[in-house]
Amino acid sequence: MTPSDAPAGAGRPAAPLRLGIAGLGMISRFYLAAAERLPEWETVAVCDLREEALAPFRGRLACHTDHRALLAAEPLDALVVAVPNHAHAEVCADALRAGVPVCVEKPLALRPEEGRRLAALSREHGVPLLTAFHRRHNDRVLELLRRLPPPGAPVRVESVRVRYLERIEEHIGDDTWYLDPVRCGGGCVADNGPNAFDLVRLLLGGAASEVVAVDVTRDGAGTDRQAVIELAGPGGRGRVELDWSYPGEVKDVLVRLDDGTELSADMLGGRPGFKESLWHEYEGVLREFADLRGRPGPDRAVEGGLAALELVAAVYAAEAGPGLPGPRASGSHLTSRTESP
Repeated sequence: MTPSDAPAGAGRPAAPLRLGIAGLGMISRFYLAAAERLPEWETVAVCDLREEALAPFRGRLACHTDHRALLAAEPLDALVVAVPNHAHAEVCADALRAGVPVCVEKPLALRPEEGRRLAALSREHGVPLLTAFHRRHNDRVLELLRRLPPPGAPVRVESVRVRYLERIEEHIGDDTWYLDPVRCGGGCVADNGPNAFDLVRLLLGGAASEVVAVDVTRDGAGTDRQAVIELAGPGGRGRVELDWSYPGEVKDVLVRLDDGTELSADMLGGRPGFKESLWHEYEGVLREFADLRGRPGPDRAVEGGLAALELVAAVYAAEAGPGLPGPRASGSHLTSRTESP
């Protein structure tokens, strides 16, 4: 594609990779900071519909209000897509058609069929497509992974529990689209679900899981605010607990081995500041993105982003409430409750 595609040394480019960022909401600051700290990246262009979001970058970076104009005007080596969820599919598709590798915030898209189309575009154009599961790069999670028994060991992972508890209004800043189910794709299941489902898959050795039980609580407007989801598959059992109304913040993982041993990881541990863990996690995302370049395009989308997206759809379908269409779950305990206004 460009001179900076040529590898140097241990797979690293001779010059920094030119990065564009589409969407300057809450999460963009972590990408910007990570790219500034990592020698393999240089942010050269940004895009947002809002002039007030672009204003701090004018005179320093190329600024655009349309992602297509950004793709046409800038010789990018990669694009971060951090626009609201409902726009992921369109922006990712345009970048892939332009031959630009994409790192997209979760979820990959709103619906599995959109995700599958993106995977097909990635394959057709031979362009990497990575869903940014930043919790995979959390140092406490990585430490936990190192403590798990290796494949073939007498002791095996029996079950994984992931908790993602927070009061959503305290975490979105000016990104009020999170509270719009049409733009977000739903509520806590659509937003926090992908990260939690991905961790379950990661800790169960990447094995596929299916939804076997769902208990969802919706508010008076119909938005899912709490959910407990049971998963099962060849790698073991998973339990995901989500809460958008929790007074505080808990993000942790508990792994049970079949000999009774319990191993845990507090993803916020050692970093008490607000969203403090995200700084190092997004450095990990951009390192993974740099390493992914030059490999076959669709594998990460299919195995990671698409798998999580299909589980989100399965939860909403199983609950039989408002949400995304998807395959029916196989479980028998499927409930939904509505909170009083």
